Amino acid sequence: MARICLHGYVSGRVQGVSYRQHTEEQAERLELDGWVRNLADGRVEVLLEGEEAAVRELAAWLEKGPKQAKVDAVELQEQALQGIAGFIVRG
Repeated sequence: MARICLHGYVSGRVQGVSYRQHTEEQAERLELDGWVRNLADGRVEVLLEGEEAAVRELAAWLEKGPKQAKVDAVELQEQALQGIAGFIVRG
């Protein structure tokens, strides 16, 4: 199966609700690479890389997030593979 990379932004009530930590847990469960971080404007930025089905599964999860979150929008675009190993929460 092919590997893909998606990069984008999640907006809504996604900071202060453990969104990044839950995203990391889901990414590790799906054996994905990449990162997640909070932005100053209140959005969360993500980069997901891995097997296409797993990346698409996490992309669908991002639409809901953890139960404390209220996701208004998820904007993801496919981009070239970054060759990242592992998944981390950035600042």
